[in-house]
This record gives sequence, C-alpha cells and structure tokens, in this order.
Amino acid sequence: MRISLNVTDYSWSGPTGQRLTDVAHAADEAGIDTVWVSDHLLQADPTSTVDADMLEGYTTLGFLAAATTRVRLGTMVTAATYRAPALLVKAVTTLDVLSGGRAWLGIGAGYHEVEAAAYGLDLPPKRERFSRLEETLRVALRMWEGDESAFVGSHYSLERPMNHPNSVRRPHPPVLVGGMGERRTLRLVAQYADACNLPDIPDGGVTVRRKLDVLAEHCEAVGREFGAIEKTLSTRWVAGESAESFVDRCGVYAGWGIGHVVLITSGPWEADGVAVLGEAVRALGTPRT
Repeated sequence: MRISLNVTDYSWSGPTGQRLTDVAHAADEAGIDTVWVSDHLLQADPTSTVDADMLEGYTTLGFLAAATTRVRLGTMVTAATYRAPALLVKAVTTLDVLSGGRAWLGIGAGYHEVEAAAYGLDLPPKRERFSRLEETLRVALRMWEGDESAFVGSHYSLERPMNHPNSVRRPHPPVLVGGMGERRTLRLVAQYADACNLPDIPDGGVTVRRKLDVLAEHCEAVGREFGAIEKTLSTRWVAGESAESFVDRCGVYAGWGIGHVVLITSGPWEADGVAVLGEAVRALGTPRT
C-alpha cells in the first residue's frame, strides 16, 4: 500500500513557504509516496471557504521539487481545458527534469463552473471537455515519445510539438486520470493512464468495487492489463487518528482492490500529522517506485 497526501489548504499562520517546506520535509522523511496539490485558483475544498488561501498548482510543485529529494509530485488533478495541451506537457516535463524524474501528470475533464467563471477559464460543455481531455492525453504521450510530427485533432492543432529536454522518467511520467465516470472517464483510464483515482464513498466499498469492475471491463475491451493500472483512493485523514487505526483502514481498502491511498485533511497539513503517517508507512512496508 502506497500512502500519499494531497495539499488542498494553505491557510497556515506564519510564512506559507516555510510551513509548506516543513510539511514537504516531513513527507520526504516519512516515506510518503507522493505530495499532490490541488490545481485550482480558488479554494475548492468543501470544508473550507471559497476565499481561503489557494496557490497555483504548478508553481507550487516547482517549489516542492526544490524542497524535497524523494517524494513524487503531481496535481490531483488538472482540468484539461485550463491549459493548452503542449503547455501542460511542457510544465510536467519541466517538473520531471528538475525533480530528477518525480513528476506525475494528474488530469481530469474539469468541473468547477464557479472557478471557471470567476477567472475567465475555458470550461466547455461536458461532452467537449472529455473530447479535449482525450486529445490532451494523446498529445502528451506523443510528445513524451519524441514524435514531433504535426498533430491535428478536433480541438487542437500542433504544427511541431517538440519537447526538449524530454522527461527523465521513461517512457514518460506516470499519468493519473481522476474521476469515476463509467462510460468515459474509466475508458480513458484503461486506454491512456497508469493510474486512476476514486473517492472514498461511505458505502463499505460497494461503489469502489463496482468502478474497478467497470475499469476491468474497459481494460479487456482495449487489450490492456488491468493489473498494470495503479488504483488510488482519495480519503480523509482525521487529525488525531493513530497510526494503528489508519493501518487498519488501509487493510480494508486493500480488500477493495486499492493499492495507493491519497489523504486529504480539513485545514492545512501539519508536519506532526505527517510524522504519524510515517509510522503507518513503516508498519505497512509501503513500496517505493
């Protein structure tokens, strides 16, 4: 079981950069697999408020790359329509190069209408968002392959998508597609992604198991090995939970077919909470990619 944390709240007292650095150092030392950040411009955590502090995702990841040595880094997740595909691939590749091969591409179709309207960001109707997401994934894989031939899609045209330097991680940084839509999202996971991310719905794992069954069907349809896809679950970390209690929870998630738990917490992460997670990581014998 891999354990990651998702930084969604930056409302620390004191200097934000130092507090974020403290959390990042604690994650490095604790054996945390990945430090994820939200890719929003306004606060989207339902336990917070829309005007709470929020940092831009890829600038933050660059900062974290300099502050860490081993954790992987990514967004949970980027809305595909907010950035031109080649610009997004270049940003993730740059992160991968500067971090020594620790970047993820975390991506989804996007959903946040209030944010898009507030900032004038592109958020077309759902059908078009998924079409743009698929084209972005195709562009990303071609650029990481070193294919500089022209790309002409329904939404994007790239005359010569060069990518120099290319990623350190080969054949490319791992791709996580977030969301649980059975018809479109999970099909894209099966066809293009290295990982999926599902929410921890409080129904005893019924929904998660069903979604993984659907993913397995999509994998069979496209000729993909179901076991090649990393199954991640986003769930809440409650301050004060013991390492033993969390290890027990991970055992339940493993029974659902989950191999990677991504933790969100109400309010900002604190270094001492990350240290408790380190106890759980050691108890679980968490693998490191």
